[in-house]
Amino acid sequence: MRELPDYTAARVLIAGDLMLDRYWSGATSRISPEAPVPVVHVHEEEGRPGGAGNVALNVAALGGQAGLLGLVGDDPVADQLRERLENSGINCHLLADERYPTITKLRVLSRHQQLIRLDFEDGFPGFDESVLLKRFEQLLDEYDLVVLSDYGKGTLANPGKWIECAAKRQIPVLVDPKGRDFDKYRNAYLITPNMAEFEAVVGECADDQAVESKGQKLMERCHLENLLVTRGEQGMSLLGGNQETLHIPTHAQEVFDVTGAGDTVIAALAASLSAGSPLESAVQLANLAAGVAVGKLGTATVSRAELEYRIHEHQVMDRGVVTEAQLMRAVATARSAGESIVMTNGCFDILHAGHVTYLEEASKLGDRLVVALNVDETVRQLKGEDRPVNPLENRMRVMAALGCVDWVVPFSEETPERLICALQPDMLVKGGDNEPDNIPGGDCVREAGGEVRVLVYVDGVSTTRIVESIKENQ
Repeated sequence: MRELPDYTAARVLIAGDLMLDRYWSGATSRISPEAPVPVVHVHEEEGRPGGAGNVALNVAALGGQAGLLGLVGDDPVADQLRERLENSGINCHLLADERYPTITKLRVLSRHQQLIRLDFEDGFPGFDESVLLKRFEQLLDEYDLVVLSDYGKGTLANPGKWIECAAKRQIPVLVDPKGRDFDKYRNAYLITPNMAEFEAVVGECADDQAVESKGQKLMERCHLENLLVTRGEQGMSLLGGNQETLHIPTHAQEVFDVTGAGDTVIAALAASLSAGSPLESAVQLANLAAGVAVGKLGTATVSRAELEYRIHEHQVMDRGVVTEAQLMRAVATARSAGESIVMTNGCFDILHAGHVTYLEEASKLGDRLVVALNVDETVRQLKGEDRPVNPLENRMRVMAALGCVDWVVPFSEETPERLICALQPDMLVKGGDNEPDNIPGGDCVREAGGEVRVLVYVDGVSTTRIVESIKENQ
């Protein structure tokens, strides 16, 4: 997950409940004489598309092609919605019903705090669903992935029909669900309940194991290919038939407002999948996007530039000197994002040009490079009592500073065979005159489907020669 996919290739059709999120903001300096409530002097008004509209805005903000299908009233609110959406490059297919008002949620804010929310909605109980489904079927040829954004307002009263319609075209459907009945989303490619919605259906989950076991049963019952549970401060859990359960920690630095965070998750997930990302990578990107979204006020979009910045920030934070346990978690996360792991080991006592050239070449063989360093005791056993020149702490710090190295970990055994077998890198690399068949840990790597390779050191450069040269010149 070092680069974003080409989101201009994404073609996502979003169908579901549309609404306008309105915000009235102002200062509060006194309490009303009529009741014990603050008086807000409104000086700013803003309207933002919410629900399925916010999902479409997030897809477009990443650079994807977004189509939007939903119901609105025949009123100025619908006009405002349509104008805002079309100005953002979204292909709007809004069907108007003059009998009902466009759904509106009004939030009154002061000092960036929400004081009250007022909802204006009746749903669209009398609308002929077949009209919506017919338009949906007509639009499917223009898109390669569908998002159903269900807010329980009536647009997706029978989501199974929508899923079945898309399935006939072999188009995957992602669903942001609502309510206690997930059976209605049967045969969806993936659904994205938050933890509260998930537990309302399967019961309380005390730990990861409960999420896994109950989630698997839910998937089997509803014939779901995948399940992504968003868990707030605990991150996300991805369950699917083709991989082990993936638990991803949250990357929100500061939670300011969770409004619309679920929209951002499913939008980033859909756009990434449509642009060609593997599911695990798409989930990682959705998790990062959610971390950006909750740091903003109200329904918010996440741009490609913001996501790129967060990826870079995440990678910088995720590198360096680690313990073995931290390394295992970091490698598992990297693999879930489709990254390959290269590993090498050595004393690396006095870092020189030969080492750096070797490490740069090794890093080009995969996405992540792990360097395991001998502790001081084993260096002495290998090199003599006057070595190492630099103690382990200094050697690790210098190694971690190299841009081509991702993780540095110490090992205390005579060889790193146990660590290599536990990690099972995709590529095990050694330098010099080593024989591939005799490299410790090589058999484990090959048995796991990996490769063992020997790289040539730069001639005439070694720590031993540097030490000898220093002694000769004393």
